[in-house]
Amino acid sequence: MKSVDKQQSAATASRREFLAKASVAAVGGAAALATPNIAKAQGGPISLRFQSTWPSKDIFQEFANDFAKKVNDMTGGDLKIEVLPAGAVVPAFGLLDAVSSGTLDGGHGVVVYHYGKSPALALWGSGPAFGMDANMLLSWHKYGGGKALLTKLYSSVGANVQSFLYGPMPSQPLGWFKKPVTKLEDIKGLKYRTVGISIDLFTKMGAAVNALPGGEIVPAMDRGLLDAAEYNNASSDRVLGFPDVSKVCMLQSFHQNAEQFEILFNKAKFDGLPAGMKAIIENAVEAASQDMTWKSIDRYSKDYSEMKTNDKVRFYKTPDSILQKTIEFYDEVAAAKSKENPLFAEIVASQRVFAERVVQWEMDTVTNRRMAFNHYFNKKPAAPAAKKG
Repeated sequence: MKSVDKQQSAATASRREFLAKASVAAVGGAAALATPNIAKAQGGPISLRFQSTWPSKDIFQEFANDFAKKVNDMTGGDLKIEVLPAGAVVPAFGLLDAVSSGTLDGGHGVVVYHYGKSPALALWGSGPAFGMDANMLLSWHKYGGGKALLTKLYSSVGANVQSFLYGPMPSQPLGWFKKPVTKLEDIKGLKYRTVGISIDLFTKMGAAVNALPGGEIVPAMDRGLLDAAEYNNASSDRVLGFPDVSKVCMLQSFHQNAEQFEILFNKAKFDGLPAGMKAIIENAVEAASQDMTWKSIDRYSKDYSEMKTNDKVRFYKTPDSILQKTIEFYDEVAAAKSKENPLFAEIVASQRVFAERVVQWEMDTVTNRRMAFNHYFNKKPAAPAAKKG
């Protein structure tokens, strides 16, 4: 009997020890789920070196750093992304190759800057996008098949990258000129800066096009190497010095009606990250996208007002006749490139189907702001009362 009692006592102790260990493991597991910190399998934080395609003073570099800070904060410092400005390691237009090869762990830019690899890459930024704005194009990318098409396109050019699109941009100006543009003939013969499919578009308009990264545009205009140029928005244009070389800006255009930013990771680097870290990155992209939208509304409108008042810039709406020609010329360029490249044609067809539905919905649903703005801020002074007698 004593032997049996000893066996039962030992078994009880063993069960208690097992339950105690299980309890500790369960508590540890719950704590791991409750905290955003990632377990450090490598004995220290993971550091990734990124480069942007933007000058250090551009608000776009600020957007890039905002994304990096969100990831760094959300991982509790277990992942540290550093974002260098354009040219720190490679030229702006060399970003895709540098990330793909592993020279850089990642980067921040725009898809159209990779136009030289394939014209189809410019479909994420160049052209009228069938009337979609940048938020709609991002919707197509996430929910309408665009993401799979971009993955397929990158594979076709041998790019070893993981791409995340975010940060919708407002419709971009036609550009900065020496005098107001009133008709299509005013563009003919101009030495003009643009990128992506817009290179082909403005060439068709008669301009002599030169594709330059952001930091090189104003110096080129200052030296007379460019007569006119487009870049992006009021804050970027102001800090880069456009008002110092031109006092005329033509607002509204279809040449870059729906563009967004791109965050690139070297694919091997990204695939090697812990699953929890990858999930944080994916969600940080979307958080940064919305925060950037709010920040750009605030900052762009302030700098737009400052350029009108302090910098004495004259803003003009691009004439509808030029906007219409922009669409027509773009269609000709896109049709030619679709014949040359089946993947280009596949992407265009996918965008067109999505745009027909969402643009119609948006036009029918969203109230035009002009009436309310005029009511509150643009009232005409009341006519003086007629004199009696």
